[in-house]
Amino acid sequence: MSNNSITISLCMIVRNEEKTIARCLESVKGIPDEIVIVDTGSTDRTKEIVRRYTDKIDEFTWIDDFAAARNFAFSKATMDYILWLDADDIFSDLDRGKFLKLKESFNTAFDVVNMPYLLAFDQSGLATFSLRRNRLVKRNKNFRWIGAVHEYLEVYGSILNSDICVTHKGIGGHDSDRNLKIYEKRKVKGETFSPRDLYYYANELFDHQLHERAIESYKDFLDTNQGWVEDNISACGKLADCYQKLERRDKQLEYILKSFQYAPPRAEFCCRLGFYFLNGEQYEQGAFWYKLATQLERPISWGPINEACWTWLPHLQLCVCYDRLGKYELAYEHNEIARNYRPDNTQILYNKKYLEGIFNKNEIKTSQTIEKEAE
Repeated sequence: MSNNSITISLCMIVRNEEKTIARCLESVKGIPDEIVIVDTGSTDRTKEIVRRYTDKIDEFTWIDDFAAARNFAFSKATMDYILWLDADDIFSDLDRGKFLKLKESFNTAFDVVNMPYLLAFDQSGLATFSLRRNRLVKRNKNFRWIGAVHEYLEVYGSILNSDICVTHKGIGGHDSDRNLKIYEKRKVKGETFSPRDLYYYANELFDHQLHERAIESYKDFLDTNQGWVEDNISACGKLADCYQKLERRDKQLEYILKSFQYAPPRAEFCCRLGFYFLNGEQYEQGAFWYKLATQLERPISWGPINEACWTWLPHLQLCVCYDRLGKYELAYEHNEIARNYRPDNTQILYNKKYLEGIFNKNEIKTSQTIEKEAE
């Protein structure tokens, strides 16, 4: 195995991305040796902006198939490796620097580089929700995209799990019904949905608050017994959310617990159980599950990660449970742990002031009792 500086093609599919494409391409400067842009029907200034960065612009007639468009883009690449991004993705300065170092001393025995994808952030700019995606692939392996919607890159071979992050910086403006419409068209045509199709179709229904229909599709997905374990777990969470919206607490609990069929308890689901019991004013049970969430070892997973559940949130909720149980010292202790993670969180700061007020009152009462006894 030898270390080499590799060449990289950045391949993107775009449509009406004038608000974000320049930001994306500025963030990758120095990384790609060529930029391949495939436009699927822009009617704004997207192509005009792209020409500042590359002359490799191709057009692809949109056929409601993201995999087909991405495979076409990949077919235009000429470098050693292919990197893919969406127009509303960026590399931060830190991650761009990491990528450049990786490029200069890359072990070409690796066929794929997998990277965290940061999807949501708190007010401090810290990532709250992420998953992993295969981002950089060896061109001569001819890896293919699969799936008309929510497509995935089918890979094999030697995979490097990198800490270089891609950051999603969506600003809205896309057709929010686009993916659902594609699924509905396919359904009308009588196409048979794969397990993955059933899962992502259910997600689209869920996002459109069509909870009854989402439940049906999630159940159909789980009944196949062919889903990726992370999707199975996620489906249980979404089913629990649907039933919560429909005020079906029995079914909500059933699907939270069903997640344990697929993997040992995750902090996300311990927090769900904690919240379930907290809402039912069963504070001892709530505290049990929130405490368990703080004690779990984070799994090595490519699935979605809710950072709050693995850090500060269960401690904040333990503060609430212990306060309701009159265990103020424990409540304060866990609120302080939460504050170490989120020092500016308004709820945590409120709890701190509230609990210190209780302690001061108790000290005054104790002092008055001692004075009376001394008399």
